[in-house]
Amino acid sequence: METLQQDKVKNCPVTFTPSAMEELKRIITKHNIDIQTMALRVGVKGGGCSGMTYILGFDHKQDGDEQYTYNEIPVIMNRAQGMYIIGMQIDWVNGLNNRGFQYNNPNANNTCGCGTSFSV
Repeated sequence: METLQQDKVKNCPVTFTPSAMEELKRIITKHNIDIQTMALRVGVKGGGCSGMTYILGFDHKQDGDEQYTYNEIPVIMNRAQGMYIIGMQIDWVNGLNNRGFQYNNPNANNTCGCGTSFSV
């Protein structure tokens, strides 16, 4: 497994709320994720009721990925997907009616009711 190279770290194009960071750190600890070899992948893929769906999960760096860091958590993102999510803020909510990561994406023209898909 490739070790993530810290010399390639740049300013992350997405931000995370304190509650999102707390949840990510909880996930890292609970699942014993090695952030020396894995990073948080943030991206998009086709699908969902609005046309595109968000990707958020731990993964290995691949060709075409840009590498960032956010509060000591390595973040990777496919270069081609950057235009869809630059400036996005990721939040974690833990309420009675809604629990999970939420995406505040200034690039989205429309979002679905559940907030996990969007169109541009």
